[in-house]
Parts: sequence; C-alpha cells; structure tokens
Amino acid sequence: MKLFFNLLLVSVFFNANTLSGQWVNGVYEITEKNDTSTQTSRLIIKDAYFILTTFNTAPASFNHTLGGILTTEGKNFIVNLEFNSAIAKDSLKTLKGTFQLKGNRCIVVFDNGKKFELEKVTKDIQNFEGAFLMAGRVTDQGESRRRIDVPRITMKMLLDGYFQWIAFNRETFEFSGTGGGRYIADNTGAYIEQIEFFSKNSARVGAKLPFKYNIKGNDWFHQGNSSAGEPMHEIWTKRIN
Repeated sequence: MKLFFNLLLVSVFFNANTLSGQWVNGVYEITEKNDTSTQTSRLIIKDAYFILTTFNTAPASFNHTLGGILTTEGKNFIVNLEFNSAIAKDSLKTLKGTFQLKGNRCIVVFDNGKKFELEKVTKDIQNFEGAFLMAGRVTDQGESRRRIDVPRITMKMLLDGYFQWIAFNRETFEFSGTGGGRYIADNTGAYIEQIEFFSKNSARVGAKLPFKYNIKGNDWFHQGNSSAGEPMHEIWTKRIN
C-alpha cells in the first residue's frame, strides 16, 4: 500500500516534468539574526507549487506567507499567487524573478530587487507527502464531507518532513490563517507535528501534537487533538488541480 500511495503522489497535483527549468523539489531556508530577533525564510517547492514564508523564532512571531502556481522558463519564473497574507498592503497577485541553483544553494532574485540565498535542507523522507485539501470530518454519525471545488479552501503541504497549512480564498485573496513546522509520519500510523509558526497565536509555537493517521485511496484521515486541545478527526484529500 505504501508503494502504491507513493506512486500516486508522483502523478497528482502537477507533474514535475511540467517545469521547463530545473527548480528541484525541496525545502529551502535561510535564517538571519540580529540583536533582537531571529528570522527564518522558508521556501517550499513541490512540483509546480511555490510557498514562501517568513517567521521569527526568537521571539516567536509570524511575518508573511504567499504562494501559488509556479511556471519556469530557463532561469526565469512566474508565480500566479493563490494567497498572499499581505495582499491588503502590497496588492501583489503575481511574483516574477530569476532563480539559480548552485549545489544545495538556491539564489532567488525577485523583480523588485529583493534577493534570497537559501540552503536546501536535509531531506527527511516520511511515509507520505504532497498537497492536501481539507475535505471534511468524521463525527459520531460518520463522515461529514465538504466541497473542495469552491474558492475558500484550506490546503496543507507536506514535504521532506516540513508541513504548512493555509486557509484562503482563491478568488478574493482573503487570507484566514496559516501554521507550519516539522512533521513525522511513520509506518505504524503515528503522525506528529511540531509547530514553528502560527499566524493566529504564536503562544502555540513549540507545541508537539501527536495524531493517528490512515490513508485510504486519495484520503488522509487525521485524528487527535488540535493545538487548542480539542478532539478532531479530519479528512484531507489530495489536491489534483
């Protein structure tokens, strides 16, 4: 079953071969320190999806996240954004720039001149990864599904031991929240998240949340307690467009 699920992940969402450049899937980071804070910029590239997030770890605070559909031509790239937590300030709906890979380093220069020099983090292979959409919950009465072909969605990206969820509206760019960090998913059905940033409540940073998971076809069943301590039994389904 594990092999079958991993093979499915290769074909879902977007095929990596659609990238005309060579921006390798992975998690890239840079951490910058000054006298008062430590800021991390984290870039997740998964097939044709791009997520860039900045957050502080000391003291803990969320700064900014944006992401969307990535296309490349040579070393040039365009991201048609689906979400931007700063949309009210910058009105940004498209990212353009260049990228260059040098070993484990990724140099990204945006059209506005902003430059990131990031390092590809060590790959931490887990039992499953990819882009998932919140598709419902399991209650005492059984499964309660919700539509995923609507503008307002919650997406969770998992890759190389890192996760991030984002709640947003694809049409209006309304941003409702995000959180992320590290995760472990083993072959016994145990899934653990460690929160590194949370836009709604930075006091939750550092928490480790244990869950049980089960994969059924395209669905990921996720059971445990939320960061607020409330019982939850969620259904996530793989994003295919």
